[in-house]
Order: sequence, then structure tokens, then C-alpha cells
Amino acid sequence: MRIARFTTGEDPAYGLVDGAGEKIAGITGDPLYTKIELTGQTYAVDDVRLLAPVIPRSKVIGVGRNYADHAAEMGGEVPAEPLLFLIPNTAVIGPGDPVVMPPQSDNVHYEGELAVVIGRVCKDVEPEDAAKVILGYTVANDVTARDLQKSDGQWARAKGFDTFCPLGPWIETDLDVGDLRITTHLDDEPVQDGTTADMIHGVAALVSYVSKAFTLLPGDVILTGTPAGVGPVQPGQRVEVEIEGIGVLTNPFVRH
Repeated sequence: MRIARFTTGEDPAYGLVDGAGEKIAGITGDPLYTKIELTGQTYAVDDVRLLAPVIPRSKVIGVGRNYADHAAEMGGEVPAEPLLFLIPNTAVIGPGDPVVMPPQSDNVHYEGELAVVIGRVCKDVEPEDAAKVILGYTVANDVTARDLQKSDGQWARAKGFDTFCPLGPWIETDLDVGDLRITTHLDDEPVQDGTTADMIHGVAALVSYVSKAFTLLPGDVILTGTPAGVGPVQPGQRVEVEIEGIGVLTNPFVRH
């Protein structure tokens, strides 16, 4: 099941996307909190504006250096345990929304990632129970001001600017994420090509680890790390992240 959040010019609504990614069947309420019931209305995907499929009520949790090849390209070692950081929910935007590059940074990078969307309140989850608390998965671009990440010594500002966390195009609820291809294109040029099979810490382990630090709430998002190939973006360029089994997330980059 694919859950989309969209607008036709009025208040945001939710719907179920067909397998071809062409039609949306409207549903009542927010599927995080209410039973999914069809409204009887259908829409063409091309006729609506897709929004971020979830706006976390609480938090986005990032995981750093969760692919060995990315850790190596950044000149760092693989951490013994997951390296966590927090991103404010004000950083979240949807498909097609512009990423605004702040004047404080001259070195903004893309990072294509698999994102996990939490479906219910949970704490101290064991890895074997992680699937019970996951609503589904979406595509993320963990945008990073690389120069500020280095100068600040911690990552809150570098990864937390408004618009720095694109999510979309929808949430896929039925997916085996053990070996999914992740690709990123910069203006149609391939720059990242990896697989979730290369994660150091898999999804179940990450959900468990994070939940033992923070209570997770419905709509919280965990970013699972990026494969090698990250690099800078210039104003006017477009970044497209695709994850097998989910879809494509595209965002233009503009200068503030």
C-alpha cells in the first residue's frame, strides 16, 4: 500500500496510490491515527501537488556513517554503534519543493537515503519487534551544509536548516528493505548507486537502538544513512533520489 499526502489547492488530504503511480484514491483522515476508509474520490497524480507524505509531530532522527563506503569517502571511521543526530521537523519539505541553500554555507551536499516512518508510540523496541512499529518507508534527501558540519563539530545546524529534509513521494507500507537499490542523479548525471544491503546497521537494529534512546511517536522518521557518492550542489541544479520499490524524490536547489 502506498500512502500519499497531497493537495488540490485546498487543505492537505491523504490517499492511496495505485501500483503504476498514476492515480490516487482519496481516504478519510490521517492514516497514522484513523482507520483507512475510501472517500470515493479519485485523482490523477499529475493533477495534484504531492506533499511530504508525513510531517513528523516530534522529530526526525538521522544516522551518520551507516555505509562503510560513505564513511571512507568522508575520511572517517565506521562508528561501533549507530551515530545519531536530530533534525527539526521544520526542515521537512515534499517532492518538487525547492531546497533553499542558506547564505551561511558555500558547500551544500545531497545525500540520498531510505527513510523509516514510525506508526505508533514505542519505547525500548527489540529488533525482532521493529516491524510492528513501522508504518512504512519513503525516500529522503539528507541535505547537509558540509562546511558548517565541519566547523560546528556537531550536526544540528548543518543538517537542520529549513527545507533540508525532503521526503517523498509517498509511504510504501509493504516492502522488504533488505536489499533495495538507491540511486541519486544530479541534473540527470548519476552520482550515487548503492544498496540497503550495505548498511552497517539494518533497519530493525536502528529502530531498536533509536527507541532505546528516545520514545518514538507516530510520524517520527528515521533516516538510515547514505551510500558513497555524496557531493556538492549548485543553485539551479536538481537532485533526484530513487529507491527501488518506493519511487523518485526530485527537488530543485535555489540560493536564499
